[in-house]
Amino acid sequence: MGATSPFPPIEAAIDRQRRRGRGAQSNDSGRFEAEARVAFDDGWQSLDELPPFKTTVGLDTARKVITRNDSPDIGFDRSINPYRGCEHGCVYCFARPTHAFLGLSPGLDFESKLFAKPDAPALLEKELAASDYEPKMIAIGTNTDPYQPIERDSKIMRGILEVLERASHPVGIVTKSALVTRDIDILSRMAKRNLAKVALSVTTLDPKLARSMEPRASTPAKRLEALRQLSDAGIPTTVMVAPVIPALNDMEIERILDAAAHAGVKEASYVLLRLPLEVRDLFREWLMANYPDRYRHVFTLIRDMRGGRDYDSQWGTRMKGTGPIAWMIGRRFEITCAKLGLNKKRVKLTTDHFARPNRAGQQLSLF
Repeated sequence: MGATSPFPPIEAAIDRQRRRGRGAQSNDSGRFEAEARVAFDDGWQSLDELPPFKTTVGLDTARKVITRNDSPDIGFDRSINPYRGCEHGCVYCFARPTHAFLGLSPGLDFESKLFAKPDAPALLEKELAASDYEPKMIAIGTNTDPYQPIERDSKIMRGILEVLERASHPVGIVTKSALVTRDIDILSRMAKRNLAKVALSVTTLDPKLARSMEPRASTPAKRLEALRQLSDAGIPTTVMVAPVIPALNDMEIERILDAAAHAGVKEASYVLLRLPLEVRDLFREWLMANYPDRYRHVFTLIRDMRGGRDYDSQWGTRMKGTGPIAWMIGRRFEITCAKLGLNKKRVKLTTDHFARPNRAGQQLSLF
């Protein structure tokens, strides 16, 4: 809704060189499309000169920027997504299926055909100024990353933070990017008033695995350094071991938590790999291309934790899974957090300072 696309038709079966530096292996049509388009060489070498995938950005002209949810197993009821699609290209990203609503592929389209919301700061200020608006923490980065590479130039996220700071409105940020340190000036001022906290997702400490699985996200070392800088600036930080993928990165849980604790982190969380809709096949393709020897073992363990299925969307269990393997992962996480002193106290942001922005044309008070 509200998005206008300047992009060419959907493609599939992308050659390795064309998708170099991307996470997904393919670009199958979205699930709502009436027909599937497949790139096919007719023998006349017509596909030889196809250009590599390049990031293109369209405009999202949505009239509202705050998205509401009533999910009982999520700790927030509102969020902001400055962008649709994410250039980080994380192959496991559970937000990929949302690109199908735009008539685009959850595969390579999701990470190369992006939509930005340049009006987001102005729309946010308008929504906060509404007389019936009741403040609660706004979560940012829950769907696509607000600090993905195009944010470096567009600075939409910084504009949003400037609005939230003026309104003294609490915000919780989730990212995989060290670019968040650019906004330490705003975040540290907000943190002094208990208005901001930041979580960084550290999936692995192995740079080779990270480059393959999260090709355009910050390296693990840079994410840990970002956590250190944020912590040193007095901003409450959380490390998210997410997603935990059995037989691929679950053996790193303790090492990631230890590294984050040494960076000054005080809180930690984890999420089990989720494979909704098209993500299942995209992750399977990636696993077969990069770790074919682990394919069967990984999916066997996933099904053991998902009631025999590749994914279970049941509230309350979708984040952690069920069964003995899921229980073991949870206990390992809890024991390590206890040893490192993590999660002894959780930061709760305040709405006590909220100052409703003035609406356009509203007369200012003399007192």
